[in-house]
Amino acid sequence: MLRIIKAAAQRATEELCEKAKLKKGQIVIVGCSSSEIAGHSLGSFSSPEVGKAVFEGIIAVLNEKDIYLAAQCCEHLNRAVIIEREAVNGFEIVNVLPVVKAGGSFATAAYNAFKDPVAVEEIQADAGLDIGGTLIGMHLKRVAVPMRLDVRQIGEAPLNAARTRPKYIGGPRTLYDEDLM
Repeated sequence: MLRIIKAAAQRATEELCEKAKLKKGQIVIVGCSSSEIAGHSLGSFSSPEVGKAVFEGIIAVLNEKDIYLAAQCCEHLNRAVIIEREAVNGFEIVNVLPVVKAGGSFATAAYNAFKDPVAVEEIQADAGLDIGGTLIGMHLKRVAVPMRLDVRQIGEAPLNAARTRPKYIGGPRTLYDEDLM
């Protein structure tokens, strides 16, 4: 079961990176309910093993592409984000350590595996994966574009994905750069 979960997370991340055209140095926010993956209600059955399996599948892809992972904590930490210190770029670091029952299994796995992890209250990610309805929208840049991936769920949890794009500005004579859409 854990191998299947890890493989699905890896495939979803590969597809997200490809379809969102992510580049080196960009940030992917991931919210993950290990409870939902295991077929339980959100927040009712935290599983460190499931959180770690999802983390390992995702980080393998992102590390290969030099893309940063931002791991969203659960509501008990106000959906703070665990990220590598070098990716913070001006966001204020806060003092909190995620644990399975206050932060979540996925964020705890990220904190334990990162080289120099820190927590921030907010981030502006370039794309994201929402595994199990964890509401990652608050951590995406302003214009989020929903994406449909071939991978529709991880375990029993529904999977939603998004990319971001710059805002359109201007009037009827305005031209836009197709590469930024």
